[in-house]
Amino acid sequence: MNFRIGHGYDIHRIVPDRPLVLAGVRFETDFGLDGHSDADCVTHAICDALLGAAGLPDIGHFFPNTDPALRNIDSQLLLARVCGELSKRGFAIGNIDATVIAEKPRLYPRLAEMKAALAKSTHLPIANIGLKATTNEGVGDLGRGLAIAAHAVALIAKA
Repeated sequence: MNFRIGHGYDIHRIVPDRPLVLAGVRFETDFGLDGHSDADCVTHAICDALLGAAGLPDIGHFFPNTDPALRNIDSQLLLARVCGELSKRGFAIGNIDATVIAEKPRLYPRLAEMKAALAKSTHLPIANIGLKATTNEGVGDLGRGLAIAAHAVALIAKA
């Protein structure tokens, strides 16, 4: 088996009066993330990790923010398309692991729901998806609650 590892990172600024979506789950807040799509930084980091593992260009190449058809698109659709791109090239996803960095809202109570959404989009068992939440301990723009970021890694294999 030809194993490959990819890493992804994404960050979006917090803005008022926009839905907050993380890992495919909508949070009831008075803020969201600024972006062309739904700005789901967790899912975007996972997309980049998968694409990077396959040696493909990043999410912006496949889904440019200049495409009006992608305005406010559900990032789970983008993730499903990324999985399709990998499948077309003979890759299978082994597992995904992501860390969300956010001062607010409290994510821990919804991690299982978030993992379930990612499992549905990737067709992976929930056991093959790791998801953690942390804060930035008040340091920098993330720590001041001005943005939310995510790191992700993915393991894929090609026979």
